[in-house]
Amino acid sequence: MPTITWEEPFCAEGANCFRLGTDADGNGYIAVLGAEDRYITDSLDALRNLIRDIKAGKADHLL
Repeated sequence: MPTITWEEPFCAEGANCFRLGTDADGNGYIAVLGAEDRYITDSLDALRNLIRDIKAGKADHLL
């Protein structure tokens, strides 16, 4: 398991919280708060776009 540096959680209105993280190789990670051992990983750009869509209300059903 890579060493992931997690950012502070982002919580939406419905108390859906997720965290973003990075590792030393520059990979991006996203996980639900409290379940950081079950994450998805992709490029930072792909995850950044996903988060922008979630914050814009386009993908809130994913949380």
